[in-house]
Amino acid sequence: MRVIVATAITGALLVGACTTDPYTGQQKISNTAGGAAIGAGLGALGGMLVGGDDRRNALIGAGIGALAGGAAGAYMDRQEAELRAQLQGTGVSVSRMGDRIVLNMPSNITFATDQDAVMPGFYGTLNAVALVLKKYNQTIVDVNGHTDSQGSDAYNYGLSQRRASSVADYLSAQGVDGRRFAVNGYGETQPIASNASEAGRAQNRRVEIYLTPIT
Repeated sequence: MRVIVATAITGALLVGACTTDPYTGQQKISNTAGGAAIGAGLGALGGMLVGGDDRRNALIGAGIGALAGGAAGAYMDRQEAELRAQLQGTGVSVSRMGDRIVLNMPSNITFATDQDAVMPGFYGTLNAVALVLKKYNQTIVDVNGHTDSQGSDAYNYGLSQRRASSVADYLSAQGVDGRRFAVNGYGETQPIASNASEAGRAQNRRVEIYLTPIT
């Protein structure tokens, strides 16, 4: 899996391995989250001590405080409510797994067939997403592209990667901190419906955004 991560160095070298294992289920479960309380005042040293995710390290090192315990759940509750309000009627679904928020963007409203440029008609929806992401900056953002099983594995992987990159690039251009992003292309490897029907293939062609609190 290819992961594109922008990192920052603030007073110290931040070293870590970034791994992404996104969930695809739609069930909403408990909003309780663990995690240590790490304040913004810890600076770069605090970022180095947090763990293995480069993005978390960089953001905490840059002065963005981490969320502790139940505060993460409440923070994500508020963000989820605002996203649901902003995205109502757009075709983008908002779901929840614990303290993670998942935005599912079907390709039929996001991209033209076999294209990787965001359709102008979708700009307003992404603008609304960007507004919420900027307000709730204590999250990291995984943008994951997926395709159906039509075509070769290599083609589908490349298309999914380019589409995810286009969404992340657009959000960054609207002022969302690029250090928060990882961009992943999964091709046809993570279907959420059967590829035996056109209806199922349409569900599989999507970009998903996962929002995870910095804890």
